[in-house]
Amino acid sequence: MSKKIVAVNAGPRMGWNTETLIAEASMGAESAGATVERFDLFRLEKYTGCISCFGCKKEKFKGHCVCKDGLTPVLDAIRGSDGLIIGSPNYLSEMTASFRALYERLIFQYLTYNLEKPCCNERPISVLLIMTSNAPDTMYRGLIRDYRQTLNRFVGPTEVFVSGNTLQLKDYGKTDWEWTMFDPAAKMKRHENVFPKERQKAFEMGAALAVR
Repeated sequence: MSKKIVAVNAGPRMGWNTETLIAEASMGAESAGATVERFDLFRLEKYTGCISCFGCKKEKFKGHCVCKDGLTPVLDAIRGSDGLIIGSPNYLSEMTASFRALYERLIFQYLTYNLEKPCCNERPISVLLIMTSNAPDTMYRGLIRDYRQTLNRFVGPTEVFVSGNTLQLKDYGKTDWEWTMFDPAAKMKRHENVFPKERQKAFEMGAALAVR
């Protein structure tokens, strides 16, 4: 019986860095025999982050977010899966608001506030967390470490992959924006020489996720 992997894209730009790496990881998982169900958070029906209703703390709903909106099928799919691939670009030194909405509701449903058993998730799954950024990947070690620790604790064993210094535009010279912070030639060179290797790395990590 093949494993079921859920892949979640928390970035808005189709065909760009985050979505590309998630697609590669998904293909890697499929190459290892898994089936992949895909969600794009920017294309779902309206949803919110955690509304602190505490419905998930009631015994009959323990471990289940009771808020019904566009994220409900995503949470249901993750709960019934064998692994999770989730990726987001970095905006202003954080993941996207869409990522945070899902992250809040994914984690909080398992948090018990019980010292003896702080997590009620009885079925941990493997996770691959992907983050992309136009800044160097070394800038976000603390952020990624914290996300990994929380996902490890409440969802399951988590591996992370960060792609930094990414290309944002196909041609920086075709705009009238004065983006003097970047070297367009260096960005393009990295995209041509390094990003293909990162795509392969994401593929390999997706394949590894499927057999964990």
